[in-house]
Amino acid sequence: MSNVLDVPLSDLLDLAVGIAREAGDMLLDKRPDRPEVIQTKSSPTDVVTALDRAAEELIRGRIRESRPHDAILGEEGGHSSGENRVRWIVDPVDGTVNFLYGLPEWSVSIAVEVDGEIAAGVVNVVPRGEVFAAERGAGAYLLTTGERLRCNTGVPLAQALVATGFGYRPGRRAVQAQVLAHVLPRVRDIRRAGSAASDLCSVAAGRVDAYYERGPQYWDYAAGGLIAVEAGARIGGLYGKPYSPELTICAAPDLFEELHDLLAPLDPERDLPERDLSGTSGGEG
Repeated sequence: MSNVLDVPLSDLLDLAVGIAREAGDMLLDKRPDRPEVIQTKSSPTDVVTALDRAAEELIRGRIRESRPHDAILGEEGGHSSGENRVRWIVDPVDGTVNFLYGLPEWSVSIAVEVDGEIAAGVVNVVPRGEVFAAERGAGAYLLTTGERLRCNTGVPLAQALVATGFGYRPGRRAVQAQVLAHVLPRVRDIRRAGSAASDLCSVAAGRVDAYYERGPQYWDYAAGGLIAVEAGARIGGLYGKPYSPELTICAAPDLFEELHDLLAPLDPERDLPERDLSGTSGGEG
């Protein structure tokens, strides 16, 4: 197999940006006052709307038109195989509950994976009219202003504004509440936006100092993770493990270490058995 892509990586990023913008415009144009939930996934609060599926169909269609031999992994449509070194990682609506309720923190996220590594990504935070993008080794940008992104540095944990999120299942949320109760007195404050992709872009843009969460999937953090790294942040899991649905931590390298060391003794990668809970329910957007 050739080590040379058939097109420059920048062309793939440009394609991703154009598709993310088109999908975002469609979602804004067709969103009713209250989108209808058509399916739930891991719990009654883990919802899918018809527009989630329509957006992914649009994205897949545009990729197939331009790159018919690439693979695609999407949140709603699963994996479709390809013959090239390129795979597209698609989250048509990251923050579906925000989308459902008309809250402004939801996004279209598209990453481009080459030989198993994320090489380019775009996050279109549609209600805010902000498009974040990065190419591996070339920096991260807020395309709507042309600003090059830099994460905050030199922020001690006690002064850090930390973003996080919560899972869908009661047993996971119970542990996350325990962890949060330990973290909150030791940081400046906590923010919960409801979109992992948007949170990672907020780290990149210096709007929050750090982010941690258990639960987001590959399509949630693939593009946003690259954007944060290209803005100078470190992203990973506990004890040197790569970031994953088990736990993702993201911050400037010095703050990453402090936040990691705060989280690690709390055993945040666990869930309580459902039988140990009574009268609890919950979910995430």
